[in-house]
Amino acid sequence: MKKLLLIFSKKIFFLKNLLEFITEFECYIAALWVKNAHKRLMFIHWGLPPGPEFFDHNIDLYYQWDKTKNPLWLERGVFGGLALKGGSVLELSCGDGFNAKNFYSHRSQKVIACDFDLKAIKTAKKKNSAKNIDFVLADIRTQMPQGLFENIVWDAAIEHFTETEIDLIMKDIKIRLAKDGIVSGYTIVEKIDGSKSLHQHEYEFKSKEDLIRFFNPHFTNVVVFETIYPSRHNLYFWASDGILPMSKESEHKIESLNKLSVENHSVSAS
Repeated sequence: MKKLLLIFSKKIFFLKNLLEFITEFECYIAALWVKNAHKRLMFIHWGLPPGPEFFDHNIDLYYQWDKTKNPLWLERGVFGGLALKGGSVLELSCGDGFNAKNFYSHRSQKVIACDFDLKAIKTAKKKNSAKNIDFVLADIRTQMPQGLFENIVWDAAIEHFTETEIDLIMKDIKIRLAKDGIVSGYTIVEKIDGSKSLHQHEYEFKSKEDLIRFFNPHFTNVVVFETIYPSRHNLYFWASDGILPMSKESEHKIESLNKLSVENHSVSAS
């Protein structure tokens, strides 16, 4: 009996190794195919005019990330996700809907994601649909979806509007934000030479201070922070009349300052 079990175990081991080898090879071929397909898709989108109004983040996932080794395209979803309160979300200028599906829908009851670009909405519905997401065609300057939302996300889009439009949109955001709700989002700092990163951009921000001035008239608590890469200077924001993520009052944060750190700080400060 032991001999039969030993023979059986050896056959299973051999079969597992064989199946693993075959499947690993299959994965390699599939990944190579998908990578090159998305490389071609990026050329079609951005190499041939006219350029699109949104970016298909499956290109990041399957091609760009491996090519550049740059994780900045994921930061928006991660930092926006830190602000989620678990209820209803309104995403403004949602583009392809990648973040709505992969970062917001899993931790929220309902997501309404809107964009003025019909092609963006069609792409979102085709590639990033989920049961609790409604993708809506709407120009947020005149047709921002109605309702009361615990989170409003304005991600990689605030720079597509003029200063006057930003101020008017901010007022509409405030009306739709539930008590202690949080607005979060992302934008970029303009290039040193003053040229725009994309021709569709109406206003690119000069600094953290330049961005925060649009929020201060409307919200009690505002945080703007940055990440800097060789290719891009990113600005992220959280704004609310309530508690912000990572603040001292946040229930999700715990802070420790040991005695040695306090003593060292006191010596350096004096």
